[in-house]
Amino acid sequence: MPTIKSGIFHLFFLTVALSTASCSSEKTDLRKKPLNAHDFDLPGIYKRGSLVVLAENSSTSFFIYKGKKMGFEYELLKEFAEDLGVALEVKIVNNLDEINDILNRGEGDIIACNYTIIRERRSEVNFSIPFLQTSQVLVQRKSTPETKDQKVTFITDPIQLAKKKIVVWEKSSYYTRLLHLEDEIGDTIFIRPTQAQEGVEELIEQVSDGLIDYTISERNVAEINERFYDNLDVNLPVSFKQNIAFGLNKKSPILQKRLNIWLAKFMKHESFSYIKRKYFEQIRSSVDGSINFKSHKGTISPFDAILKAEGSKYNIDWRLVAALIFHESKFNPNARAFGGAYGLMQFMPGTGPKFGVFPSSPPEVQIQGGYKYLSRISKLWAGIKNEEERNKFILASYNAGAGHILDAQRLAEKKGLNPHVWEGNVEKMVMNLGKHSYYTDEVVKSGAFRGNITIRYVREITLRCKTYKALVKH
Repeated sequence: MPTIKSGIFHLFFLTVALSTASCSSEKTDLRKKPLNAHDFDLPGIYKRGSLVVLAENSSTSFFIYKGKKMGFEYELLKEFAEDLGVALEVKIVNNLDEINDILNRGEGDIIACNYTIIRERRSEVNFSIPFLQTSQVLVQRKSTPETKDQKVTFITDPIQLAKKKIVVWEKSSYYTRLLHLEDEIGDTIFIRPTQAQEGVEELIEQVSDGLIDYTISERNVAEINERFYDNLDVNLPVSFKQNIAFGLNKKSPILQKRLNIWLAKFMKHESFSYIKRKYFEQIRSSVDGSINFKSHKGTISPFDAILKAEGSKYNIDWRLVAALIFHESKFNPNARAFGGAYGLMQFMPGTGPKFGVFPSSPPEVQIQGGYKYLSRISKLWAGIKNEEERNKFILASYNAGAGHILDAQRLAEKKGLNPHVWEGNVEKMVMNLGKHSYYTDEVVKSGAFRGNITIRYVREITLRCKTYKALVKH
């Protein structure tokens, strides 16, 4: 996983096989049939033994990162499901225009998609008590010396949005807010509506890429995505604070009451504060606290000896691993980052223990566990005979999770590209995994993914590895 500076949330979304062995497990929901009338509400949930959540594939709702199921709302509902003693099923909804209908047909129990409470939605669904408050902000490119000569106004006051083109989802609270803002400023805003297939995070990416100039997002979503794209500004609020809550079927009053009681209690616990910090505060932290080490001729890090020994054991070039560690933690064994990632190689809490690595583990143990993990990943790409190419796939898998890279490989093959070559081939499909038309393709098993961070990750580590090879020959 990259450091915060390089965009720690490459975030998005590896589907894995989910256990159904116990009532506390999660599983993907493949059911097409709606629930029977008697299955609505809490008694029906207990009868089937599962709580079905309708989620979006996003950084606040649900995603899978390095094989770990994540998302602020997902973690809240996982705790709730465990309190109920039922399994948690996640059903990804790609078209949010349909999410209320899907809920009301009985194909899910709770909507979890950073759902703002607005009057228009109350006529279709009930809401839980709010668990988050956030304002809407303008997403635009930063004003820099390089962009001042461009014909794009950097907005510092909402009144400057008069006669500007802004792209937002048509059935969103953003669209409603812009209509109200037109009245407030007494002028026209050129609102270009999009369908729900283009989610807010895809529009944020389009702003960064220069395809559109402005969009609107909740601040919590915008600040997470700001970490992907260093050319974005998300500091201008365009609304008062709004409540975020879960959506529920109007036929589920018992579930609504039980959820509200549980939320009111849970939000007072340290567990809630920890989850909130993990997603909305720790992401602002940095792992820059590199150890005080001055490189000498013929050395790369304080850990060269153990890196060489383990590299020989696993037949993995130790200079590649050194480059990876520098990128992840700047050789700081005490580094901490988003999602609880820790140590030299930024293991996730759910992954590190599988390889004998814990936050308190000494550097030698961290490196040994890292080699074990890399060795396991390398076996996935044994069919790529060229070592340099194979290393790029290994790095990409370490950063994104193998599922997304396998998806990109399948897409590359389908599009007539070389599935065993990274640059210009699989790399191109990794970049496209953030687009709806690609991540909904039948060959894609792991969902949407913002690939620009992984592409940069592979390039930067590969380049650093070449530098290390020139510095140290063996």
